[in-house]
Amino acid sequence: MTRAELVAAYAAPGRHYHNLAHVEDCLGLLARADDLSAAERAILTEAIWWHDVVYDPTRSDNEELSARLAEQCLAADIGGEVGRLIRLTRTHQVEPDDRLGAILISIDLSILGSEPSRYDAYAAAIREEFAHVSDQAYRAGRADVLRRFAARPAIFPDAAFAEIYERRARDNLARELASLQEGHE
Repeated sequence: MTRAELVAAYAAPGRHYHNLAHVEDCLGLLARADDLSAAERAILTEAIWWHDVVYDPTRSDNEELSARLAEQCLAADIGGEVGRLIRLTRTHQVEPDDRLGAILISIDLSILGSEPSRYDAYAAAIREEFAHVSDQAYRAGRADVLRRFAARPAIFPDAAFAEIYERRARDNLARELASLQEGHE
């Protein structure tokens, strides 16, 4: 799969958030990450490009399918690590000593700590991706996801990202949770 084919996959209909703009945002954050070797940066770049290449909101195995596709298409010397990193995006849980995992997950979750108007646009785009789900079911499912993130001691496993985004992410999550509750009452 070429870069042009990857771009086309991210431009597929129905992608309101998990699209090329998300990849570009993630790549921009990676460019500002410090203390990475050229090899680490290359691995993270590929993980960003491939992490949502398969995205169907009616499925629960998108990350696994994206990881397998990356492993098939990338050179063997980095494909396995890229696949491992992509699989982390299913739960966004990272082992304490997994530096590359912490960076990738923090980059992927950075939208949670964005300015409120940008966060609201993200939340609306996620809702559009799940248009096939009833409002009641969406509110319950989304609230569950947000509560799980909010219950973590740290949302962002990378300390540099936590310092920048953690407080605003918690505020955004609380605000969206309140909104989901208001609409449910």
